[in-house]
Amino acid sequence: MTVQLAERAYPVLIGSGALLELPRRLREKAVSSAVVVSDSNVAGEWGEAVLAGLTGVGIRSQLHAVQPGEQAKSLSELSRVLDFLEAFDLDRRGVVVALGGGTVGDLAGFAAAIWLRGVRYVQVPTTLLAMVDASVGGKTGVNSERSKNSIGAVWQPLAVFSDLTTLRTLPEAEYLTAFGEIVKYAVSLDRHLAGTLRHQAPALIERDQTALESVVTRGIELKAQVVAADEREAGPREVLNYGHTVGHALEIASNFAVPHGRAVALGLRAAARLGVECCGCPQSVVEVQDELLAAFGLPGDLPPVRENEVLAALLRDKKAREGRLRWVLPRELGKVQVGVRVPAATVERVVHEVLS
Repeated sequence: MTVQLAERAYPVLIGSGALLELPRRLREKAVSSAVVVSDSNVAGEWGEAVLAGLTGVGIRSQLHAVQPGEQAKSLSELSRVLDFLEAFDLDRRGVVVALGGGTVGDLAGFAAAIWLRGVRYVQVPTTLLAMVDASVGGKTGVNSERSKNSIGAVWQPLAVFSDLTTLRTLPEAEYLTAFGEIVKYAVSLDRHLAGTLRHQAPALIERDQTALESVVTRGIELKAQVVAADEREAGPREVLNYGHTVGHALEIASNFAVPHGRAVALGLRAAARLGVECCGCPQSVVEVQDELLAAFGLPGDLPPVRENEVLAALLRDKKAREGRLRWVLPRELGKVQVGVRVPAATVERVVHEVLS
């Protein structure tokens, strides 16, 4: 698959064994050196194999491991990555390899965006969530003390290598959280995907490779189409924020104890209910969405979160204009409306309902 942008395009390789293509593809791009950024968990599983492949084709390579989890998306961790790039002497013929989940991709991609005013990087997502979400589209960045993804840049990868083999060792809870984002695509962009998820849920839960490749491919296709039309989120790309307004607020209020996919799932529940009240969305959309989420155990049991802290975090949403939230809400299955204004009292009531 190819992500086609206004000025260039890049490939997304999907399937078992896609990672084996990495060394050859980088060599063809005249890459001289590579820093592989990974978290300490993924590095132990895949780091040595990736390094061996790169050095095997003559690419000088070294691994830099960061702490696992959302806490790695910080300015202090970013500084350590940049220090490593400098010590390694990565020049503009080099490449940063983001090996891991969405946190690693965001962090490593942002480091690549600002090192030497921009060097190349590739995404090697090892979680289902990263494959269908963060690895495609070029959004990179870290969190500030008070908000999520507020420090960053749009910096497109050289290529994406989504090897389904890496999902075999993914813990079940982490694997299933990804379906929060996949259900988002179905409800906001593709009603046919909703039908596929409904019928294929048992196979997907069992990680059937055929079912998985089909759904991952469709999710990436949908995101790539949106990104191609609006690379820098000037307008149309905002559809991808469906479920993220409450979702991000929940992550922040819980100090990231709630995983992204589960937070988005709860955000979807809130947004669909607001859609019924504010956009004339049929109640049946809420029911279909709830059914799909429940099929994958979402949102599941969440740690205690203070409602007032979620509401406070909402006010810091980066999509807000002049202090007012702009919601992405469903109008029907497969279509959403961007920039909806919702009365504060309605937001407070619905947030209370979904958190109860």
